Amino acid sequence: MKATIWHNPNCSKSRAALETLQARPGIELEVVQYLKAPPSRDKLAQLYRDAGISPREGLRLQGTDARERGLTEADDDTVLDAMAADPKLIERPLVETDKGVRLCRPPERIGEIL
Repeated sequence: MKATIWHNPNCSKSRAALETLQARPGIELEVVQYLKAPPSRDKLAQLYRDAGISPREGLRLQGTDARERGLTEADDDTVLDAMAADPKLIERPLVETDKGVRLCRPPERIGEIL
């Protein structure tokens, strides 16, 4: 099974999800440090669609200015544009496998797509 994690090594939840993936036999793992190599706007839209959540539900609030920028009340297009321009607004970790996509907060949610 192929798995991609959009990862921030400074985040304990992201590290826990990565450890789960690394410990699972048979996983071809791609680790994307999204702050260095952010997903495109179209990729973000696809990830949230496949996860069954709105971009606002994937918006990182802690440690960002998302509230001050009005993004908690903004439409999907505005949120996606902001995330594409400033990847620190992307909540982590996002994990994509052949079985789907999950925002793995808590990290145990990763089991739903393994």
